[in-house]
Amino acid sequence: MKSTVLSLRMDGELLDRLRQHAAKRQMSVQDYVVRTLIRDDFDERFKAAVDETEKFYGVT
Repeated sequence: MKSTVLSLRMDGELLDRLRQHAAKRQMSVQDYVVRTLIRDDFDERFKAAVDETEKFYGVT
């Protein structure tokens, strides 16, 4: 799997909150952010699949 660098600029307060959340899970901030993005992406794709299924079967 190819990896690419993504740089973010954020304020110190947000970074501190991310560090706290990551520390609770014994993760690095980078791993925490990536896992959160992956989970969010899955949630969106799952919802889209459910919506398509409901549309197919005529469920409203």
